[in-house]
Amino acid sequence: MLRVAVVGSGPSGVYTAQALVQQTVVPDVRVHVLDRLPCPYGLVRYGVAPDHEKIKSLQGTLRTVLEHERVAFVGNIEAGTPELPPQRLLELYHAVVYCVGAATDRRLGIPGEDLPGSFSATEFVSWYSAHPDADPGGFALGVRSAVVVGVGNVAVDVARVLARGARELLPTDVPQSALDLLSGSTVREVHMVGRRGPSQAKFTTKELRELGSLPDASVSVDPAELALDPAYGDPSGLPAALRRNVEVLRGWADAPPPVRGRALRLRFHLRPVELLADAGRVAAVRFERTVPDGAGGVRGTGAYEDIEAQLVLRSVGYRGTPLPGLPFDPSHATVPHTAGRVLRDGLPSTGEYVAGWIKRGPTGVIGTNRPCAKETAGSLLADAEALARREVADDPLGALRGSGLRPVEWPGWLAIEAAEASLGESLGRRSVKIADWAGLLAAARDVRS
Repeated sequence: MLRVAVVGSGPSGVYTAQALVQQTVVPDVRVHVLDRLPCPYGLVRYGVAPDHEKIKSLQGTLRTVLEHERVAFVGNIEAGTPELPPQRLLELYHAVVYCVGAATDRRLGIPGEDLPGSFSATEFVSWYSAHPDADPGGFALGVRSAVVVGVGNVAVDVARVLARGARELLPTDVPQSALDLLSGSTVREVHMVGRRGPSQAKFTTKELRELGSLPDASVSVDPAELALDPAYGDPSGLPAALRRNVEVLRGWADAPPPVRGRALRLRFHLRPVELLADAGRVAAVRFERTVPDGAGGVRGTGAYEDIEAQLVLRSVGYRGTPLPGLPFDPSHATVPHTAGRVLRDGLPSTGEYVAGWIKRGPTGVIGTNRPCAKETAGSLLADAEALARREVADDPLGALRGSGLRPVEWPGWLAIEAAEASLGESLGRRSVKIADWAGLLAAARDVRS
């Protein structure tokens, strides 16, 4: 028997577990999928917008893997702490695969970025996704104008949630505390701003089109800003996905959607240079106009524009963070590896592996994690003979409990699901997420007892 710990229960972790138990080369692999949270699914639960039911339905696929007879979910277990450093995990398991993602946002690095009212998009997503680390009352939406810096799918998500009416979110699992604040939102303008042109935006066409179908918001684009992009006039040389994006934007420029409700403005070729304050809070964002530099980037023109904003959300990419006790390459914000094998001092570390964003950086979509996980699983299985010779604990879960840890296993997670369904019923809604640690752990303990 080969015992493997996979640290992280998001797509990369679950796909790794799936690759390990569905192969036939090493027949008896047992996998414990560990997670710091008492709930599985990672960013599928806590990073996908509540109104994206199709993507959230991926939880069903991940669930099938976690219910496999040789896979066990073990929540409320945090790796990299003094109680559970990487060396301790190697004493419990023949191999450990770290699938811990990229936990922080990139910063803008401009004056005023830390003013009250300025946040990362991840903080906002965690709030409306009921992440237990988020402050349930942390976002004051009694403001008039919001700026989202960035033009990727996460930027589109947060702009869309700000522009939606709370009534439209009522059928989702958004936590009640967030729904209450969104119901009282006074935001009338949402600006989504990119420093480059439309042909270089990172959002997908499906996400972009959704903005034009919001029942209580109107989308506008500035034709002059679009025209600054050399590819806008003739997008035929672009990849198909980017060409479709340009075509959607051109359609809005030629025939603006009807004006209704909130104003959602898509801006391009503007680079943030400073957040401006009034009465100690953010009041506006100063942007510099940019133009293409001929080498795929942009350069500043020295012309500036201030956009009013009492709420600023930056969405300019993610960055991995070090896990104590594990090697880390700060220049790439990943764990150094070769084909998923963790490198310590340039050499493969026996029994330690990585998959997902902490392996390759924050690139790709959810499905990109599948081949990434398969490569790492292949490396681990190729090492199986040597790994099986390592002496490890007979009962890893018993050892974890003996260390004072309190794992939440699959029945505990099912209890949380049942409690969330009951909460939704009591509020006249469908299942509603529990948004705090105490509530999640209490629900898990109720069933286990």
